[in-house]
Amino acid sequence: MDARLNLFAGPTAGKALKHFMAVGQGLKESPLPAATQELVALRVSQINGCAACIDMHTKEAAAAGESPVRLHLVAAWREATVFTEAERAALALAEEGTRLADAATGVSDEVWERAARHYDEDQLAALVLLVSFMNTANRLNIITRQPAGDYQVGQFH
Repeated sequence: MDARLNLFAGPTAGKALKHFMAVGQGLKESPLPAATQELVALRVSQINGCAACIDMHTKEAAAAGESPVRLHLVAAWREATVFTEAERAALALAEEGTRLADAATGVSDEVWERAARHYDEDQLAALVLLVSFMNTANRLNIITRQPAGDYQVGQFH
């Protein structure tokens, strides 16, 4: 499968994506734990069906030392025993923040309060920004049919 559009090639999209990717890099440098970031990015991408982002975040997480068991169980995190309570809170927030149209009420107070018990305000802000960032990245990749499978760890850093 070939991509419909090379988003980095055109002057307008290339300039905008340079700034967009800088946001992603800034989030990587946030106090939100790196493992949590990759799990959230992977889960949002699974929900949205973004193969390119699933490919990228699975490989990035594995390269950073994430276990295959945890990566395989992200889609079923509620039933899995391999995630911390803090990670579960982040995944719940990521799911409700991604499925806005399904819930019609956005992120519930219960999910927000659970996340706030595990993350300080700066980490929560990073988590919210990450969920929003990933949803945007997923949509860009899906609309332009970006292929998956060829991602190399560190490719966009």
